[in-house]
Amino acid sequence: MDRPGPDALFSLSPARAASVAAEAMVASSQPLATLAGLDVLREGGSAVDAAICAAAVLCVTEPPMTGVGGDLFAIVRDGEGALHGLDAAGPAPRAAPAEPPAESGPRSVDVPGAVAGWSELSERFGRVGLDRCLTPAIEFARYGVSAGFNSAMVWQTSPRAPVAFGAAPDFGARYRLVALGDTLAGIASEGPRWFYTGPPARAIAEATWLSGDDLADYAPRWVEPLVGRYRGVDVAELPPPTQGVAALEALAILGDEEPALPELVRAVALALEDAIATVRDGADVSGLLAPEHVRARRSQLPARVSEPAGGTVCVCAVDRDGMAVSLLQSLYEAFGSGVVAGDSGIVLNNRAAGFAVQGTVVGGTRPYHTLIPGMLTRGRELVGPFGLMGGFIQAQSHVQFLCSLLPDGDPQVALDRGRFRIDGGTLSLEPPLWDHADELAALGFQIDLDAGRTVYGGGQAIIVRDGALFGGSDARKDGCALGF
Repeated sequence: MDRPGPDALFSLSPARAASVAAEAMVASSQPLATLAGLDVLREGGSAVDAAICAAAVLCVTEPPMTGVGGDLFAIVRDGEGALHGLDAAGPAPRAAPAEPPAESGPRSVDVPGAVAGWSELSERFGRVGLDRCLTPAIEFARYGVSAGFNSAMVWQTSPRAPVAFGAAPDFGARYRLVALGDTLAGIASEGPRWFYTGPPARAIAEATWLSGDDLADYAPRWVEPLVGRYRGVDVAELPPPTQGVAALEALAILGDEEPALPELVRAVALALEDAIATVRDGADVSGLLAPEHVRARRSQLPARVSEPAGGTVCVCAVDRDGMAVSLLQSLYEAFGSGVVAGDSGIVLNNRAAGFAVQGTVVGGTRPYHTLIPGMLTRGRELVGPFGLMGGFIQAQSHVQFLCSLLPDGDPQVALDRGRFRIDGGTLSLEPPLWDHADELAALGFQIDLDAGRTVYGGGQAIIVRDGALFGGSDARKDGCALGF
């Protein structure tokens, strides 16, 4: 595969190249999750089975970022080429008062949607059963895993790390999450409804402001992905409450010409401004992609919008039948609310903190969401699944990744390229972009030369080209892309 030189791409790690495979592949932010997903594929499971399996393992190997107490979004491209979007984000309590959202604690918790999301995906696209998909996570939780570098670092620095999980492990230290393993085993043996109506649900209701009915009545939604075209490729994102439209609007503002870095920053800032103002649960955001709106935005200057922090995991998988999935799962911020539901081992999300975008909690609805899985196609031809992590940087990272990747780049190089992050009037730059600080300051931003590992998120991608699968796993995380 030909690819641009690393100097032109401002790459963090120019020596890395994509993994390659002939038939099937999994990419995730932890090696054990990738390997567990590959085992499922070798046994004849689908890409969705592999993604569920890897996502469940990530609940154990990367517990600051994800867990059964969090949310899930996914885009599936089936073997016939059709796209299916799954929204497994939970709402705030129906009886929640209209008050400013809490950032953590019992009143920051929305209904956890991840387990119901696993169930929907397994029933519609799985081949081996949800119990098989959860088996590795159960075993790892009960018998122990060694902490990855990034996971250990986040765990050690999070003020919400649960006391019940014990002392934060050092890099390489072994830890167990036995109670979580027992809960996962209950889901595998009793079924997902047990999570929403049985002992876990009672523990969640006792620990938070959610009621038993809020949990028992929850169901995910199948949704139609939003699709835009960029450099000859169809880019699929999910509709509100996710911020996927921001990525599509920024790409539309840029057009198909190779953008200079200041143009890229400006397009992203304009799209973020529109998304913060308009993305709400159930909102129609099609107007943001209308040609007349895009043309008008190209001649305007962005306002300064601030976005909260957050953390996420991503799994991408492709199977030998051409099914592909991009699955994102999250507690929101590190260890979410900091609340553990009784002795269940379930760390609960703080997703209700996202209502800060609109000012107050709206009972029974979902807040502005960070999670945006992505899928690339050319008509019904698969190009590949991708996803980028890091809370509200995700729409920004999507645009930067795609500008680097398309039309024919290497996914590993595109993921490892130096990134920027817009937050209000501040533009943070990774070291590979520091030489561009002066020209970017001319846009009116305060420039922050930030070498921090966690600020810029991470990502996974699998790209189909010339009959082969090329996989990338972000150097900012612990994971890998592997296939056969």
